[in-house]
Amino acid sequence: MLMLGFAGFMGILKIILMALAAFGLFDAAFRREDAFRAADKQNKVFWLIILGIALVVSYLFSLLSILPIAGAVASIVYIVDVRPALQQAGGGRGFGRRRGSSSDGPYGPWNGGR
Repeated sequence: MLMLGFAGFMGILKIILMALAAFGLFDAAFRREDAFRAADKQNKVFWLIILGIALVVSYLFSLLSILPIAGAVASIVYIVDVRPALQQAGGGRGFGRRRGSSSDGPYGPWNGGR
């Protein structure tokens, strides 16, 4: 009974780590390349490779080995350190983030003819 509960906990933890890596991978894919250089955080291809490897490793290997732990660390570093630096550097729209206000037109803000 105890081993069944431990296996369930490890399965949930594995899904969470895979979700972190997938979120980081998709977020990095939608960021602009120049934002990585502006934030001085390696380059886009580097983070796509690292997060892709983290996703594959967290799927293939047991959580008790070192590779998924390293992948989790890489995913957490991207989410906690690199992603906020990219957002501050203006690294693209990201997921669901709008630029400007609702009154912006194609050539700038619309001021109602004033």
